Amino acid sequence: MSMKIIHISAECYPIAKVGGLADVVGALPKYQNDIGAESSVIMPFYNNKFTQSHKFSTIFEATLKLGNQDFKYSILKIEKASVLEFNIYFVHINGLLYTENVYSDDDTDRFLAFQIGALDWILSLETKPNYIHCHDHHTGLIPFMAQESFKYETLNKIPVITTIHNAQYQGWMSYDHLFKIPRFNIERVGLLMWNDMINPLATAIKCAWRVTTVSPSYMEELKRNANGLESLLAHETLKCIGILNGIDSDVWNPETDDFIIKNYKKTSVASGKKANKKWLCAQYNLDESKPLFAFIGRLVGEKGAEILPSALNEALRANDISVIVLGSGAKDTEGQLSKLTSRYSGYYNAFIGYDEKLSHIIYAGADFLLMPSRVEPCGLNQMYALRYGTVPVVRRIGGLKDTVIDIGDDGFGICHNEVSVQDIVFSISRGKEFYKQQKEFKANQKRIMSIDHSWKVSAKAYIDLYQSINYRTK
Repeated sequence: MSMKIIHISAECYPIAKVGGLADVVGALPKYQNDIGAESSVIMPFYNNKFTQSHKFSTIFEATLKLGNQDFKYSILKIEKASVLEFNIYFVHINGLLYTENVYSDDDTDRFLAFQIGALDWILSLETKPNYIHCHDHHTGLIPFMAQESFKYETLNKIPVITTIHNAQYQGWMSYDHLFKIPRFNIERVGLLMWNDMINPLATAIKCAWRVTTVSPSYMEELKRNANGLESLLAHETLKCIGILNGIDSDVWNPETDDFIIKNYKKTSVASGKKANKKWLCAQYNLDESKPLFAFIGRLVGEKGAEILPSALNEALRANDISVIVLGSGAKDTEGQLSKLTSRYSGYYNAFIGYDEKLSHIIYAGADFLLMPSRVEPCGLNQMYALRYGTVPVVRRIGGLKDTVIDIGDDGFGICHNEVSVQDIVFSISRGKEFYKQQKEFKANQKRIMSIDHSWKVSAKAYIDLYQSINYRTK
């Protein structure tokens, strides 16, 4: 009998994506199934393009209690099994989860109801999962409820694993939400509390059978900087492990990618990238003869984005390069990046927003990808870049440190230590000089396209982790 795993998450690509969490949950189950597991996902049912364009069948209906309120809810399943390569189920609560946006200003009741609905459904299953795998704080109370809530007593022997994708967000809620959690022995209330608040992520760290993060370096960094959870992670260190994320090498494959202008493989990387770069530069008024540097991502402090306008201004002034930016976030940063377009017309452009097709073309057409992150638990963009023969220019932090080795250390990327204008500009200058060495640069493109960061290795590591759990003890 195969191992049965249920992943519980607020996001899953291509259904609902805000960040890297969606990419992980959209790929890991597929690759786990490829190696013999029976892995599925349960997530909220949102009112978005995906749900509007697919048909769903109802497989379960019930009423859940959220404190003094009753909510009718249902579990839905996509009617066409071929849409994804794993089973995906949805918790549908009209008026709570069925919204256009994944997140809002106050998600406490939304995700608490989602977690209760998911557990109630699992409780009803004739064949229970062997493992429950939770992702981030939106599912952080499940390890506690499965262990402590009286109604879920029959689930408390199922190992629950929690993966921390980003510890900066912890789902804090005030003490007056306590009565909404299904009944438990009040003497165990300390498991929910951290710094005088209910803290779902802290709760998950305390109650999960294993805690993983999305890269080994990020796990070590969290023991020094985890937005207040440092001592807790140090205390629970024996059940914590960092497993590097992978990428879906079917989706991110320059040989078959439908989004890009011309497909290519390692032996045709020069002509393939040239065609994509030519299209990009024509569309965005850039000089294709110059090395093309790109930034793709959220324009927020975690990504070092607020210093990007100053760094790019300095780099463009000092170097003969072209730059393209794709992202959205802080309005002030968006405005500053947009202003640079007129100042450096012909050498710089910015697309404020997000466009999946454009992101693929940028990975295929750019020569370098900038990632000056303050926090990068794993990072997937640098792995996408490598897959498309684009050199990552990264800060040594988290998963970037685990996946990119500097050309000065017999590696293949460009690394810097600080999130500073000076470090970013110097790294761009190093990139420009490397680009001039066309023979070495083209050899490096072929080299980085050979690096395997697919989910195959990571999926096996998770299966090994599940199997290592001692059922008698945590």
